[in-house]
Amino acid sequence: MSDTGLFISFEGIDGSGKSTQARLLADHLRDLGHDVVLTREPGGSPGAEEIRALVLQGDPDRWSARTEILLFTAARRDHLERTIQPALDAGKIVICDRFADSTRMYQGLSRGDLRGIVDELHRLMIGVEPDLTVLIDMDPTQGLSRALARQTVEERFEDFGEELQRAMRKGFLDLAQEYAQRFVTIDGARGIDDVTADVQQVVAARLPS
Repeated sequence: MSDTGLFISFEGIDGSGKSTQARLLADHLRDLGHDVVLTREPGGSPGAEEIRALVLQGDPDRWSARTEILLFTAARRDHLERTIQPALDAGKIVICDRFADSTRMYQGLSRGDLRGIVDELHRLMIGVEPDLTVLIDMDPTQGLSRALARQTVEERFEDFGEELQRAMRKGFLDLAQEYAQRFVTIDGARGIDDVTADVQQVVAARLPS
């Protein structure tokens, strides 16, 4: 991505705790003196946040999987141009709660055999991958229970139910093998402090000198 910055993404099924771990890592790295940008997908830039409201709210059948791929790719392009790449070029550490791997799973695999479309659009319009992807692995039943307990308006994908979450978990674990050079899988079924310690250890080995 950049000669100076570091791009870290967090992935996992809904309710896995990845958002909490991304925030805790950002706080930890700032305490160490690093310049950190904490961001999220979909979202992370004004235009992408507008698209976020479209794709995460409403009826589960609001959009087809193909339409979602286009919306997520548009949001990701704006996010890349306006937030991620400028921060990396400035030598900052970017921590992103979800990136392209979530689209590969949610739209490309779990809602139809559309992985090829996702990857081709990614190649044409995005063209970058994180330096490190931290996968927080979680039992789908436990994760969905956690996700639904949040009671937010952004529950469109949770409403697809546990079957989708099980497919997602398997897909993420398969992705971790496919992209083994950048993925690290961490057991998220433990206490927050234990997960945090593992995340910090993994990231410490990748920090710029």
